[in-house]
Amino acid sequence: MLAIENSIAVITGGGSGIGRALAELWLKQGGKVVIADVSEEALRLAEAEMKAISPHVTSIICNVTQEADCEKLAEKAIATYGAINLVAPFAGITSDGLMLKTDKESGKVTGKMSLTQFRKVIDINLTGVFLTIRECVEKMVNNRCKGLVCLVSSTGSLGTAGQINYASSKAAMSVMPKVLTAEFFRRGFADRIRCMAIAPGYVGTSMVKALDEKVLDKILEQVPINRLIEPEEVVSLVAELYRNEAMAGETVFIHGGLRLGSKG
Repeated sequence: MLAIENSIAVITGGGSGIGRALAELWLKQGGKVVIADVSEEALRLAEAEMKAISPHVTSIICNVTQEADCEKLAEKAIATYGAINLVAPFAGITSDGLMLKTDKESGKVTGKMSLTQFRKVIDINLTGVFLTIRECVEKMVNNRCKGLVCLVSSTGSLGTAGQINYASSKAAMSVMPKVLTAEFFRRGFADRIRCMAIAPGYVGTSMVKALDEKVLDKILEQVPINRLIEPEEVVSLVAELYRNEAMAGETVFIHGGLRLGSKG
């Protein structure tokens, strides 16, 4: 079993949401964190507030779609703390919309999802994850680090109308642990560096909780436990996957029974 105490976590999307919740948990349990975010304002605020938990937090502005930024992120972790033990590429966005919109009366197509709308989600949620883990795992291998790469998939990976961009990116996260575990095994370091993914359902981030009350009620109708998943519950799972060295190459759902109830 791995210990979080004194371990180094690199977390993108660390300025808010699940990424920030994970950073706070890591610090509370004696770990050290490098948080990255594209929003300087969110990043600075998060770092300042985390300093009240532990001094072992540093931050870096990072656009995960840019190779140079991801290289700097990995280099900063090694330069600051000398190791990387957890890679959590949690930066992600949604930009929902139907691939084709049709007129109700004529049935003819009146609009299409733009290539820009599709690519923006794929660039951040998929390419950004690839670049983050590529650069961080390189440092882990070269510095003989031991730990976990933990990806974020989603119940949306099972297929949700209006999310062809987001669902596609999250479906990719579901298969990446198998691919990377096989590659790590082939190269002889799968016993030191593991890869897993978590797949949350509807999580009670500030963005979700700000939704219209009627929209939230519709969401909760589909959740058997009748509430949103709390960010702290999601990151608690990440911590357990880190500790348990038998967990490798799989995706673990945490969704409160979503799609399993009679209304699924």
